[in-house]
Amino acid sequence: MDNEHNLKDEIIKVGKRLYETGLAVAKSGNISCRLDEENILITASGTFLGDLHKEDIVKVNLASGSCFCLEKPSSELPLHSLIYKNFPAQVVIHAHPPLINGYFAVASSLKGLTFETKFYLGDIPVVEQHTPTVTRPEPVIDALKTNSMVILRNHGAVVMADKFSDGLNLIEALEEAVRTAAVARLFQKDILDDLDVALKEKLTGNDVSYQIFSREHIQAIVELVNKDEFIAQKGKELDLTVRLAIKLDNSPNEFCFNFEKGKITKLQDSSDAPFVISAPANIWEQVFLGKLDSFVAVTQGKMKLQGQLGQLSKWYVPFTRLFSLFKQIKIK
Repeated sequence: MDNEHNLKDEIIKVGKRLYETGLAVAKSGNISCRLDEENILITASGTFLGDLHKEDIVKVNLASGSCFCLEKPSSELPLHSLIYKNFPAQVVIHAHPPLINGYFAVASSLKGLTFETKFYLGDIPVVEQHTPTVTRPEPVIDALKTNSMVILRNHGAVVMADKFSDGLNLIEALEEAVRTAAVARLFQKDILDDLDVALKEKLTGNDVSYQIFSREHIQAIVELVNKDEFIAQKGKELDLTVRLAIKLDNSPNEFCFNFEKGKITKLQDSSDAPFVISAPANIWEQVFLGKLDSFVAVTQGKMKLQGQLGQLSKWYVPFTRLFSLFKQIKIK
């Protein structure tokens, strides 16, 4: 019972924080957390996040959906429940921040103008939303496989995390990133214009496809990287000379890229390197499809990095370009 009381206190603090920072107003938004393996706590329907009380937070059984009190849980309970059933997340926050809502009402993707935005947020997936309550949570679940935060167009942001502070950080960081993009647009009107992206991808398309994480697949990436003028230029400027390995979990598939001044001079079937990035197949698939940024995957815990992220990040610019090239190599 003490744990339940403590978690309710945390939810009350989160609601107050969202309200005080302008990320939640009136009776919008909802918050939940995992109480134990069978139950969650979630804010009740029609509650004011800025002034929550313990009786505004209800206990719900995940399997049956039954509530242990007279108050009705938030109408977004199906969304929260499905997230807990599909991910090991401990907390879920759904808020309607005004800048985030306004920005994604007119833009299809986040214009990341700062390194912090690209590093910690990456490409935020946007899910079309046509009802005041999420009636089809499945697309949100698919989107959460690529990023811990998802935008519901005209319906705010949903974030899952291991603890409330991490979830709040993501929402606050996105609101700030949107504010930065809005300010930048005051100086350059076409800052939100990304219409050329699809055209560039079409022109650089390739009809050959490879078995994911096969040697042929990785070799094709190496050849593409070594043809890229931007990586070559930044590799020389930043002395990109390092061994970086990638590894597929629960398989013998592992490859080490030997970089010298931005060029991959040798590809080895090994993970013997000072930096090793590993992940299960479903995560690598999202990365190779260009739906999940590798740096964001590491910072959000979807991929594991052996080695110091801070040391690797000095080559952030050429590595970001390298990861963006992944999606040009089609996988089966």
